[in-house]
Amino acid sequence: MTDAKCGKLIIIGGHEDRTSEGDRIILKEVASLINGGKLVLATVASHQPEGYFAEYQKALTDLGVGELVELYVEDRAEAHSAEKLAVLDGAAGVFFSGGDQLRITSQIGHTAIEEKVRRVWKEGGVIAGTSAGASVMSDTMLVRGSSAETHRIGGLHMAPGLAFIRNVIIDQHFAERGRFGRLIGAVAHNPGVLGIGIDEDTAAVVEGDRFRVIGAGAVYIVDGEHVSHSNLAEARPERVLSMHDVRVHVLGTGDEFDLKERRPIPRSKAQTSE
Repeated sequence: MTDAKCGKLIIIGGHEDRTSEGDRIILKEVASLINGGKLVLATVASHQPEGYFAEYQKALTDLGVGELVELYVEDRAEAHSAEKLAVLDGAAGVFFSGGDQLRITSQIGHTAIEEKVRRVWKEGGVIAGTSAGASVMSDTMLVRGSSAETHRIGGLHMAPGLAFIRNVIIDQHFAERGRFGRLIGAVAHNPGVLGIGIDEDTAAVVEGDRFRVIGAGAVYIVDGEHVSHSNLAEARPERVLSMHDVRVHVLGTGDEFDLKERRPIPRSKAQTSE
């Protein structure tokens, strides 16, 4: 859940449409929410950020973004520099691009840059993140784990995220890379946390205790609150995880989800409540 007084989060499963011939549904949502304001593209997750800025500049050029600037830090010391902090002045939104989520947290976590990004959000600005930039949104983030196979105990690596949204754990490139098993594994570690898996070219737009789905794919919710059995604590490493009574929701475009009540809101009811 997020603070209702803050701005919106746009959590993207990666590979969002950036082609001028495409619908660019997610980038249009970003542009619409910042409403002609300044957007900071944070390429911090990449070890080699060359090309990212030019690609997004081309994709956003006709969508009404007032100004697009790049924020990159080579190492953690730069995250306190006046020059880097000035990039965020007057920002209506910050967009974290893909790469390595650990690079984001290790370079800007608990620094002046993180504090200033959080201030943008607390003052009503938009924080967006794609791929690694999506994983880093939660208070606990998935770092590594096997894809496209049944989850085996001991195969996950998690770390603290930036905590724009709490009590969830986020996985991206979800259906495309077969990450269902590892998200269930992450939820098994803490069944009170909701697992959110987001397909490519798909996003969860979060405001307060709710999010809505936009884009071409689906958002999956793994809810372990009522799990009746798990062998996580007793089983040997490399043994297949066993977990019973897991609840799963699959949400498409227009569906909403109530994070507090842990319940989906079908598109028809979501539209009625607007």
